[in-house]
Amino acid sequence: MNLIISGTNRQPSNSLKIARYYQEELKLRNEDWEILSLTDLPSDIIETDLYGKRSEEFSKIQDKVSLAQKFIFIIPEYNGSYPGILKLFIDACAFPISFTHKKVALVGISTGKYGNIRGVDHFTGVCNYLRMHVLPLKIHIPQIQHEINQDLELVDPITLRFVQEQIEEIIRF
Repeated sequence: MNLIISGTNRQPSNSLKIARYYQEELKLRNEDWEILSLTDLPSDIIETDLYGKRSEEFSKIQDKVSLAQKFIFIIPEYNGSYPGILKLFIDACAFPISFTHKKVALVGISTGKYGNIRGVDHFTGVCNYLRMHVLPLKIHIPQIQHEINQDLELVDPITLRFVQEQIEEIIRF
């Protein structure tokens, strides 16, 4: 099993739309990827799942993370970086079984013009620290509100080309 992580707990989110897009494109290639939205995290995760504690609710999430061999993180820009809830999620996951020596593709999105370049760079540092194998092709989708339509289709041909290339690479990775 592999996981696509929608990297925010905001509802509704463009991150989840992009996660669904990736999942559908991977299905077309007979790839089975599950979406994990950070909206599914326990609301009291700070008290229940940090520093060696584990709730029954997060145990189910931890099991999925532990079994996954590859990840795609969809990372929205929050204050020039990635969301704090994404860092909290990483901190709550068991180390090293969750991420060490696993493969990851990174996708940054923003409503601004840079596609969360800085946040993806910051998160790459976290992935490197966790000893994940980061796919070199990182996608940055700026002005996401204009890049995906109501049918969850990417509309810009250049974005579409790079996303398709990244999907092919994560399959082979």
